[in-house]
Amino acid sequence: MSASAQSRAEPPPPRRRPELAVRHGGAWKVAYADFVTALMALFIVLWMMTASARVKNSIQGYFRDPKGYRLHLGSGVGGSGEGLALDQHRLRDLQKDLEAAFHQIPEFRKFRQNVLFTVTAEGLRIDLLENEQGTFFQSGSSSPTPAGERLLKLLAQELSQLPNNVIIEGHTDSSPFRGSTPSTGYSNWELASDRANAARRLLFSYGMRDSQIVETRGFASQRLLNPADPGDPRNRRVSVVVKATDSPAI
Repeated sequence: MSASAQSRAEPPPPRRRPELAVRHGGAWKVAYADFVTALMALFIVLWMMTASARVKNSIQGYFRDPKGYRLHLGSGVGGSGEGLALDQHRLRDLQKDLEAAFHQIPEFRKFRQNVLFTVTAEGLRIDLLENEQGTFFQSGSSSPTPAGERLLKLLAQELSQLPNNVIIEGHTDSSPFRGSTPSTGYSNWELASDRANAARRLLFSYGMRDSQIVETRGFASQRLLNPADPGDPRNRRVSVVVKATDSPAI
């Protein structure tokens, strides 16, 4: 048999089967997604446990009525002045937050009775009441005391996170200022206005926006806190009014 015939008679060598591609299932992706979701839920729970009452109420209101709540209150990044605006109901939550923040000041318990919170038709009123010696402003002066400056600094840090407008008022008692009269010399009118403006400058320097404080008012003794005793030193006060979004026009 010739070599060519012999080669034709031999069977061809077996073909090598191609390697089968290793196939991975997608179960790990599902497990990983579940893990990330659970981790995110844990972070949300931890954040909510430390959130203020104001933030909790805002989130609760959003989930109850997402569209209407957003249109009513607005939204934005916290601390940028575009956060959730507060109506009269939620101003009470702001009051609680401020009171808790004030208690972080070591000497706050000494003048706790000199800080008065009131929710009115206009908004949240924060009255800083004076005593005979001068609690928040030096007696007979528009210069703030160290306690007054610290309190106004804390107010600026808290209120600058809100879009609500703020009004500052200055008030005095009915005692003439060092014998002056409204027509001569430096009177209670000037003192009331100067204290309101001194508070405004401090609030600005500690972070409040120029557009947030919309008005300063000097009333002298025209709006006494204690009308039964016009000479009561508590009538001498500076008031910071956080206007509610649903407050009537003044």
